[in-house]
Amino acid sequence: MNVDTLVKDIAELISKPLFKLSGTEVTFLSVFIFFVVVFLSVALSFVLQRALKRTLAHRFKKQEGTLAAILRLIHYSVVIMGFGIGLQTIGINISALFAAGAVFAIAIGFAMQNIVQNFVSGIILLIERTIKPGDILEVEGNVVRVVDMGIRTTIVRTWREEELIMPNSVFAQTTVKNYTLRDNEFRLGVEVGVEYGSDMKKVIEVLESSARDVPWRLPQPEPRVLLQDFGDSAVIFGVYVNVDDPWKQRVYKSELRKAIWFAFIDADITIAFHQVDIHFDPPVTEAFTGLTKIK
Repeated sequence: MNVDTLVKDIAELISKPLFKLSGTEVTFLSVFIFFVVVFLSVALSFVLQRALKRTLAHRFKKQEGTLAAILRLIHYSVVIMGFGIGLQTIGINISALFAAGAVFAIAIGFAMQNIVQNFVSGIILLIERTIKPGDILEVEGNVVRVVDMGIRTTIVRTWREEELIMPNSVFAQTTVKNYTLRDNEFRLGVEVGVEYGSDMKKVIEVLESSARDVPWRLPQPEPRVLLQDFGDSAVIFGVYVNVDDPWKQRVYKSELRKAIWFAFIDADITIAFHQVDIHFDPPVTEAFTGLTKIK
C-alpha cells in the first residue's frame, strides 16, 4: 500500500458520514473540529480571564466580588459562543436545529422549570451584580457570606461555618438584605429596658457613654440613644452605633450588651424584668379583709 492510497483511505474514513442531524451529515472530521473549537473557546476564556484579572485588579481592589462576577460572566459568554461556532463548523444550522426541537425543548422546559428558573436567575445576578462573592446578606432570616456564585446555585457560609448551597431563584425572587452592597458601613443596635422609677437622664448618659467607649465602632456618626417604647414593665431604650464589619454584628452586639450591663451595675441602675400588678375590686378586697379579721 503506497502513501497515496493510505492518505486516500484516511480521507475517506474521516469524511464518511456517521449520522445525520437535522438533515446535516456529521463526520469524524466535523466532530473533531467541533471539539477543537470548543476546547479553544475554553482556553480563550481562561486567557481572557487571567488578562482581565491582571488589568482590572487595581480598579477592583476593594471589590473582589464584582471582579469575580465579571470574569464568570465572560467565561460563560465565550464558552457559549464557542459552542455555537462549533455547531456551525460541523454544518449544523442552529436556527433549524432549534426549530426542529422546539416542541421537545418546550416539554423539557416544563419538566425542568426549576432548573431553568435558577439558570436565568443566575444570569440576571451576574449581569446586575447586586450580589457578589464576599457580600454579607440576610436572606430568609439567616445572615450569610457569599462564597461562590454559579450559574444555577450560590454557595454561602453561615456564622456556624456551615456552607449552604442555595438556588439562585431565592436571591432573584425574594427580598434580600445586602449589608455590603455599596459599602461595609452598618448601623448596629441593641435594646434594654429599665424600671419606671429610674433616673432617665442618668440612664441616657450611661448608655451614651457605654456606646461611645466600645473600641470597634466608627467615630462618625456619634452613638445614638432612643427611647423606643413604654413597655408593660419597663422603659425601653435603643442604643445604636455604626460599624464597618457586618459579619461580626453578633459579637459586637454581645460586647455592647456586656458594656451596658456592667455600666448599669456601676451606676446602680436596675434592668427591668417582667412584673404584673393585680388590682382587686372593692368587694374582693373587703372579703379578704374579713377573712384576715376572722383569723
